Amino acid sequence: MQATKPRTQRKRLFQAPAHRRHKHFSAPLSPDLKDKHGTNSIPVRVGDTVRVLRGDRKGFEGKVTQVNRKKYRIFVDGVAREKVDGTSIPIPIHPSKVMIVTLNLDDKWRREAVKRKGRVQAEERRPTAEALAEEEAANEKPEIERKPATKKAVAKPRKKSRRKASDKPSSEQPKKTRKTAKAKRRTAKKKAEPTGEAT
Repeated sequence: MQATKPRTQRKRLFQAPAHRRHKHFSAPLSPDLKDKHGTNSIPVRVGDTVRVLRGDRKGFEGKVTQVNRKKYRIFVDGVAREKVDGTSIPIPIHPSKVMIVTLNLDDKWRREAVKRKGRVQAEERRPTAEALAEEEAANEKPEIERKPATKKAVAKPRKKSRRKASDKPSSEQPKKTRKTAKAKRRTAKKKAEPTGEAT
């Protein structure tokens, strides 16, 4: 499980056992070594030639003389400073601030580790069978036939209403009301009734 709190990460860093501390000494390889061994980084070991990439001694190359796993520092031959009394002391450098130029492959276990790491990274970079199948399927799909471009439909003008201006109700013209059947019967009844006045 990966820790997210900074204090937990620092605790794991400074209380890590030796086999885990070894991985924290990993340093990038030079472009030539990357191509040769097929890996990007390897833990620094005594006897490796490194180039300093940061600090006052930037650009200096030398052999690693000592590796301090307790303080996470390495010492490079020639990277030193003089004290007031005239004696020189080596300057500690963090392994992430150097680049490995030459590997010390005297140890057969290290040679096997480098081969193994290069093989693992090559397998990781190799595309999976699923990815290859998807790529082939994408290549086999025929191109979608595009229809010829058609003229854009022009919006038709709206039809004018058939009602004339005279049809519209105005203040001068009385509004025609529609008589109901009941009202019609009433008027017809009134007309039909004889008047009571004598002539």
